[in-house]
Amino acid sequence: MTECAALINIKHRNLVRVASVRAGVDFEGHDFKALVYEFMVNGSLEEWLHPVQISDEAHEARNSNLIQRLNISVDVAAALDYLHHDCQVPVVHCDLKPSNVLLDADMTAGVGDFGLARFSPKVSLQSSSIQSCSVGIEGTIGYAAPEYGIECAVPAYGDVYSFGILLLEMFTGKKPVDGLFSDELNLHNYAKMPLPDRVLDVVEPLLPREVEWTSTDASCRKNGTGAHKILQCLTSIIKIGLTEEFEDGLWISGYLFVEEFKDGLC
Repeated sequence: MTECAALINIKHRNLVRVASVRAGVDFEGHDFKALVYEFMVNGSLEEWLHPVQISDEAHEARNSNLIQRLNISVDVAAALDYLHHDCQVPVVHCDLKPSNVLLDADMTAGVGDFGLARFSPKVSLQSSSIQSCSVGIEGTIGYAAPEYGIECAVPAYGDVYSFGILLLEMFTGKKPVDGLFSDELNLHNYAKMPLPDRVLDVVEPLLPREVEWTSTDASCRKNGTGAHKILQCLTSIIKIGLTEEFEDGLWISGYLFVEEFKDGLC
Protein backbone atom coordinates (compact mmCIF):
# COMPACT_ATOMS: atom_id res chain seq x y z
CA MET A 1 0.00 0.00 0.00
CA THR A 2 2.93 2.31 0.70
CA GLU A 3 4.31 1.68 -2.77
CA CYS A 4 0.93 2.34 -4.36
CA ALA A 5 0.66 5.62 -2.49
CA ALA A 6 4.19 6.59 -3.52
CA LEU A 7 3.82 5.75 -7.20
CA ILE A 8 0.25 6.71 -8.02
CA ASN A 9 1.04 10.34 -8.90
CA ILE A 10 4.68 10.22 -9.94
CA LYS A 11 6.18 9.52 -13.33
CA HIS A 12 9.78 9.81 -14.45
CA ARG A 13 11.95 8.01 -17.00
CA ASN A 14 14.28 6.90 -14.20
CA LEU A 15 11.62 5.39 -11.95
CA VAL A 16 10.50 1.82 -12.61
CA ARG A 17 6.95 1.98 -13.98
CA VAL A 18 4.14 0.04 -12.32
CA ALA A 19 2.25 -1.72 -15.12
CA SER A 20 -0.61 -3.09 -13.05
CA VAL A 21 -1.81 -4.23 -9.64
CA ARG A 22 -3.30 -7.59 -8.74
CA ALA A 23 -5.35 -8.77 -5.77
CA GLY A 24 -6.65 -12.24 -5.06
CA VAL A 25 -5.97 -15.37 -3.03
CA ASP A 26 -2.72 -17.33 -2.90
CA PHE A 27 -2.36 -21.14 -2.97
CA GLU A 28 -2.91 -21.31 0.80
CA GLY A 29 -6.10 -19.30 0.67
CA HIS A 30 -4.59 -16.09 2.06
CA ASP A 31 -5.26 -12.65 0.63
CA PHE A 32 -2.67 -11.79 -2.00
CA LYS A 33 -1.75 -8.34 -3.36
CA ALA A 34 0.98 -7.57 -5.86
CA LEU A 35 2.42 -4.71 -7.85
CA VAL A 36 3.35 -5.65 -11.42
CA TYR A 37 6.35 -3.67 -12.61
CA GLU A 38 7.55 -3.28 -16.17
CA PHE A 39 10.10 -5.96 -17.04
CA MET A 40 13.68 -4.66 -16.86
CA VAL A 41 15.57 -7.04 -19.10
CA ASN A 42 19.05 -6.31 -17.70
CA GLY A 43 18.10 -7.00 -14.10
CA SER A 44 19.47 -5.04 -11.18
CA LEU A 45 22.63 -2.99 -10.80
CA GLU A 46 23.60 -5.40 -8.02
CA GLU A 47 23.82 -8.24 -10.57
CA TRP A 48 26.18 -6.19 -12.74
CA LEU A 49 28.43 -5.00 -9.94
CA HIS A 50 28.64 -8.36 -8.16
CA PRO A 51 27.75 -11.16 -10.60
CA VAL A 52 27.13 -14.57 -9.09
CA GLN A 53 28.33 -17.60 -11.02
CA ILE A 54 25.76 -20.38 -10.95
CA SER A 55 27.44 -23.79 -11.03
CA ASP A 56 26.94 -26.10 -14.01
CA GLU A 57 25.31 -23.32 -16.05
CA ALA A 58 26.86 -21.13 -18.70
CA HIS A 59 26.20 -17.44 -18.14
CA GLU A 60 27.57 -14.51 -20.07
CA ALA A 61 29.74 -12.42 -17.78
CA ARG A 62 28.12 -9.08 -16.97
CA ASN A 63 30.60 -6.25 -16.87
CA SER A 64 29.56 -2.60 -17.09
CA ASN A 65 32.13 -0.13 -18.38
CA LEU A 66 32.96 3.37 -17.16
CA ILE A 67 30.59 5.18 -19.52
CA GLN A 68 27.69 2.89 -18.56
CA ARG A 69 28.33 3.45 -14.87
CA LEU A 70 28.44 7.20 -15.41
CA ASN A 71 25.11 7.00 -17.23
CA ILE A 72 23.59 4.97 -14.40
CA SER A 73 24.89 7.50 -11.84
CA VAL A 74 23.21 10.31 -13.75
CA ASP A 75 19.96 8.33 -14.02
CA VAL A 76 19.80 7.62 -10.29
CA ALA A 77 20.63 11.22 -9.37
CA ALA A 78 17.93 12.48 -11.74
CA ALA A 79 15.36 10.14 -10.16
CA LEU A 80 16.20 11.29 -6.63
CA ASP A 81 16.19 14.95 -7.59
CA TYR A 82 12.73 14.46 -9.09
CA LEU A 83 11.44 12.66 -5.98
CA HIS A 84 12.74 15.32 -3.61
CA HIS A 85 12.04 18.49 -5.58
CA ASP A 86 9.56 17.98 -8.41
CA CYS A 87 6.83 15.73 -6.98
CA GLN A 88 3.62 17.36 -5.82
CA VAL A 89 4.29 15.73 -2.44
CA PRO A 90 8.06 15.12 -2.12
CA VAL A 91 9.12 11.52 -1.57
CA VAL A 92 12.13 10.14 0.31
CA HIS A 93 12.99 6.64 -0.91
CA CYS A 94 14.73 5.43 2.30
CA ASP A 95 16.24 2.27 0.76
CA LEU A 96 18.48 3.22 -2.14
CA LYS A 97 20.94 0.42 -2.99
CA PRO A 98 22.12 -1.47 -6.11
CA SER A 99 19.42 -4.17 -5.91
CA ASN A 100 16.75 -1.45 -6.08
CA VAL A 101 18.21 0.08 -9.25
CA LEU A 102 16.97 -1.82 -12.31
CA LEU A 103 18.28 -1.63 -15.88
CA ASP A 104 16.33 -1.81 -19.13
CA ALA A 105 17.51 -3.07 -22.52
CA ASP A 106 19.42 0.19 -23.16
CA MET A 107 21.02 0.12 -19.68
CA THR A 108 18.86 3.06 -18.61
CA ALA A 109 18.47 2.90 -14.84
CA GLY A 110 15.17 2.99 -12.99
CA VAL A 111 14.83 3.29 -9.21
CA GLY A 112 12.27 0.88 -7.75
CA ASP A 113 10.99 -0.61 -4.47
CA PHE A 114 9.20 2.16 -2.58
CA GLY A 115 8.11 -0.05 0.28
CA LEU A 116 9.90 2.15 2.85
CA ALA A 117 9.16 5.50 1.19
CA ARG A 118 8.11 8.50 3.26
CA PHE A 119 6.27 11.67 2.26
CA SER A 120 6.51 15.32 3.24
CA PRO A 121 4.98 18.63 2.11
CA LYS A 122 8.50 20.04 2.18
CA VAL A 123 11.84 18.21 1.90
CA SER A 124 15.16 19.59 3.08
CA LEU A 125 18.56 18.03 2.57
CA GLN A 126 19.69 19.55 5.85
CA SER A 127 18.03 18.70 9.17
CA SER A 128 14.30 18.82 8.40
CA SER A 129 12.60 15.49 8.93
CA ILE A 130 9.48 13.94 7.53
CA GLN A 131 7.19 11.31 8.96
CA SER A 132 8.68 9.77 12.08
CA CYS A 133 9.14 6.04 12.02
CA SER A 134 7.65 3.70 14.59
CA VAL A 135 10.61 1.32 14.61
CA GLY A 136 14.40 1.71 14.70
CA ILE A 137 16.61 1.60 11.65
CA GLU A 138 14.92 1.62 8.27
CA GLY A 139 16.72 0.81 5.07
CA THR A 140 19.67 -1.51 4.58
CA ILE A 141 22.79 -1.76 6.73
CA GLY A 142 25.70 -0.11 4.97
CA TYR A 143 23.48 2.14 2.85
CA ALA A 144 21.28 3.70 5.55
CA ALA A 145 22.50 7.01 6.97
CA PRO A 146 23.92 6.80 10.53
CA GLU A 147 21.17 9.16 11.72
CA TYR A 148 18.62 6.40 11.14
CA GLY A 149 20.07 4.53 14.09
CA ILE A 150 20.26 7.57 16.38
CA GLU A 151 16.84 9.11 15.95
CA CYS A 152 13.58 8.02 14.39
CA ALA A 153 13.31 10.96 12.01
CA VAL A 154 13.72 10.16 8.32
CA PRO A 155 15.56 13.12 6.74
CA ALA A 156 15.92 13.53 3.00
CA TYR A 157 19.65 13.61 3.71
CA GLY A 158 19.41 9.83 4.11
CA ASP A 159 18.81 9.37 0.38
CA VAL A 160 21.80 11.60 -0.39
CA TYR A 161 23.97 9.55 1.95
CA SER A 162 22.82 6.33 0.26
CA PHE A 163 23.53 7.87 -3.15
CA GLY A 164 27.11 8.60 -2.05
CA ILE A 165 27.58 5.01 -0.89
CA LEU A 166 26.10 3.79 -4.18
CA LEU A 167 28.60 5.89 -6.15
CA LEU A 168 31.54 4.56 -4.13
CA GLU A 169 30.38 0.98 -4.62
CA MET A 170 29.87 1.45 -8.37
CA PHE A 171 33.36 2.78 -8.96
CA THR A 172 35.41 0.85 -6.40
CA GLY A 173 33.58 -2.46 -6.86
CA LYS A 174 33.41 -2.86 -3.06
CA LYS A 175 30.22 -3.32 -1.05
CA PRO A 176 29.92 -1.24 2.13
CA VAL A 177 29.76 -4.54 4.05
CA ASP A 178 32.72 -6.10 2.22
CA GLY A 179 34.78 -8.50 4.30
CA LEU A 180 37.77 -6.22 3.74
CA PHE A 181 36.27 -3.66 6.11
CA SER A 182 36.60 -4.00 9.86
CA ASP A 183 37.37 -1.87 12.92
CA GLU A 184 38.18 1.64 11.67
CA LEU A 185 38.29 0.77 7.97
CA ASN A 186 35.06 1.26 6.03
CA LEU A 187 34.14 2.02 2.42
CA HIS A 188 34.34 5.77 3.04
CA ASN A 189 37.87 5.63 4.50
CA TYR A 190 38.99 3.09 1.90
CA ALA A 191 38.00 5.42 -0.95
CA LYS A 192 39.35 8.55 0.75
CA MET A 193 42.87 7.45 1.70
CA PRO A 194 44.50 7.48 -1.78
CA LEU A 195 43.02 10.82 -2.89
CA PRO A 196 43.88 12.97 -4.71
CA ASP A 197 46.89 11.44 -6.45
CA ARG A 198 46.34 7.67 -6.31
CA VAL A 199 42.69 7.19 -7.23
CA LEU A 200 43.59 4.15 -9.36
CA ASP A 201 44.50 2.33 -6.15
CA VAL A 202 40.81 2.07 -5.21
CA VAL A 203 38.78 2.14 -8.44
CA GLU A 204 37.88 -1.12 -10.11
CA PRO A 205 40.89 -1.81 -12.39
CA LEU A 206 38.82 -2.61 -15.48
CA LEU A 207 37.23 0.85 -15.69
CA PRO A 208 40.14 3.10 -16.77
CA ARG A 209 41.67 0.41 -19.00
CA GLU A 210 38.41 -0.21 -20.81
CA VAL A 211 37.96 3.39 -21.89
CA GLU A 212 41.56 3.66 -23.08
CA TRP A 213 41.28 0.44 -25.07
CA THR A 214 38.10 1.55 -26.82
CA SER A 215 39.25 5.08 -27.60
CA THR A 216 39.36 5.77 -31.35
CA ASP A 217 41.40 8.96 -31.02
CA ALA A 218 45.00 7.85 -31.60
CA SER A 219 46.45 11.31 -30.90
CA CYS A 220 44.55 11.41 -27.61
CA ARG A 221 46.06 8.10 -26.58
CA LYS A 222 49.52 9.19 -27.67
CA ASN A 223 49.68 12.44 -25.71
CA GLY A 224 47.91 11.04 -22.66
CA THR A 225 45.00 13.48 -22.75
CA GLY A 226 42.48 10.65 -22.59
CA ALA A 227 44.15 9.09 -19.55
CA HIS A 228 44.21 12.47 -17.81
CA LYS A 229 40.48 12.97 -18.41
CA ILE A 230 39.74 9.51 -17.06
CA LEU A 231 41.76 10.14 -13.89
CA GLN A 232 40.09 13.53 -13.46
CA CYS A 233 36.67 11.96 -13.92
CA LEU A 234 37.27 9.10 -11.49
CA THR A 235 38.70 11.44 -8.85
CA SER A 236 35.70 13.74 -9.14
CA ILE A 237 33.24 10.85 -8.86
CA ILE A 238 34.92 9.49 -5.73
CA LYS A 239 34.93 12.98 -4.19
CA ILE A 240 31.19 13.32 -4.84
CA GLY A 241 30.64 9.97 -3.15
CA LEU A 242 32.70 11.12 -0.15
CA THR A 243 30.98 14.47 0.30
CA GLU A 244 29.95 14.77 3.94
CA GLU A 245 28.04 18.04 3.94
CA PHE A 246 25.17 18.31 1.49
CA GLU A 247 23.64 21.67 0.75
CA ASP A 248 20.30 21.96 -1.00
CA GLY A 249 20.74 21.17 -4.68
CA LEU A 250 24.28 19.80 -4.31
CA TRP A 251 23.74 16.43 -5.88
CA ILE A 252 21.84 17.77 -8.89
CA SER A 253 24.88 19.94 -9.64
CA GLY A 254 26.98 16.87 -8.88
CA TYR A 255 25.26 14.71 -11.44
CA LEU A 256 25.44 17.47 -14.05
CA PHE A 257 29.16 17.54 -13.28
CA VAL A 258 29.24 13.79 -13.93
CA GLU A 259 27.36 14.37 -17.20
CA GLU A 260 29.97 16.91 -18.29
CA PHE A 261 32.81 14.46 -17.74
CA LYS A 262 30.88 11.72 -19.53
CA ASP A 263 30.52 13.95 -22.60
CA GLY A 264 34.22 14.72 -22.50
CA LEU A 265 35.15 11.03 -22.39
CA CYS A 266 32.76 10.18 -25.23
